[in-house]
Amino acid sequence: MESLIAAARAGKQVTVVVELMARFDEEANISWATRLEDAGAHVVYGVFGYKIHAKMLLVVRREEGQLRRYVHLGTGNYHPRTARLYTDFGLMTCNEEIATDVNDLFVQITGLGRAGELKHLYQSPFTLHNMITSAIDREIEHAQAGKPAQIIAKMNALLEPQVIRALYRASQAGVKITLIVRGVCALRPGVEGLSENISVRSIVGRFLEHTRVFYFYNDKAENLFISSADWMGRNFFRRIETCVPILDAKLKRRVIREGLKVYLEDNTNAWEMQQDGSYRRRVARGKGRCAQDILLQEYTG
Repeated sequence: MESLIAAARAGKQVTVVVELMARFDEEANISWATRLEDAGAHVVYGVFGYKIHAKMLLVVRREEGQLRRYVHLGTGNYHPRTARLYTDFGLMTCNEEIATDVNDLFVQITGLGRAGELKHLYQSPFTLHNMITSAIDREIEHAQAGKPAQIIAKMNALLEPQVIRALYRASQAGVKITLIVRGVCALRPGVEGLSENISVRSIVGRFLEHTRVFYFYNDKAENLFISSADWMGRNFFRRIETCVPILDAKLKRRVIREGLKVYLEDNTNAWEMQQDGSYRRRVARGKGRCAQDILLQEYTG
């Protein structure tokens, strides 16, 4: 926020979308919005009837006589305190097609026009829910054709009925489904004839697990997404959310390794959901593996 205020005071064109309906932060957000306006920034307070939960940043610069756009899309808020307590992913890119998508979304949110058809991003309340259910159905088709089929998803909560029913159908078709759901989960894993191919685990440790990562094997294509949205009705239908594919092969491997694989191997902070909805602590056998400790070691040495 201080950087945005400094940019506005330096004469840069600054537009900020401030969501006032923010748990515990309403007063702070009003204060920041006032400071931004005093500095000359254009402040937008959201879209009527929808909470803006997307996390997007677009910087347009003139470089060597041409305009160049830089984009950041994240799973967590731009908040210094939660950045120390939560685990989140952010994608920084100058991919022109993704930048065009983000620009169109800002045009839509600020009321300056309607967003056209997006090339890479999926958006709530319009296209994200359909993309998720279609991706699940595609895994079902692969499984029914005798091909390997797999879904791995990490999120805060899983409640949306249509997605849960689609996951049940996928399990019955033979799709291997692994869910890392930190909080509330209405799906029941391991039920014979319904969800025996689904496992659900929750990681409870030093950091609040906040990343949303969705992986679909898709006949070796390995489609991978990060998103601001959980699989809940409010996120799919009553909020402005974004979901972006990880297109770069190197980054894709990194997100799979750091955002999914280590959490599936965690035998220290993992709680596994049982058929009745209760949780059982995963007991380490042999050497313990803690995903959050591995994360710290990776970045702090």
